[in-house]
Amino acid sequence: MKKIEAIIRRSKYRAVRDALHAKGINFFSYWDVTGIGNEKQGKVYRGISYSTSDIQRRVLSIVVNNDFEQIAIDIILDVAQTGEIGDGKIFVSDIKEAYRIRTGDKGGETLG
Repeated sequence: MKKIEAIIRRSKYRAVRDALHAKGINFFSYWDVTGIGNEKQGKVYRGISYSTSDIQRRVLSIVVNNDFEQIAIDIILDVAQTGEIGDGKIFVSDIKEAYRIRTGDKGGETLG
């Protein structure tokens, strides 16, 4: 099993979610985060430009069986990309084990 964490633009979340669902990846967690990266967002208030370094993004945490790893990564790369600085990052790590709390099931069957 693999854990895929993706930091994406909030504006791309719905499209990524829908594309993941279309390929059968139906369970994941997400949350809104504020971070600092290479992108510099600017705001204009009353004609004065203010630069901010805090960037609003959404983090997706997806655990999949190994055969869905590349599918999920390809979807995120394809759908979340704008070609501009600040599109985000994807991190992949191994999951040693998973348990379903309700039944005590163990392993890959807990993801279904």
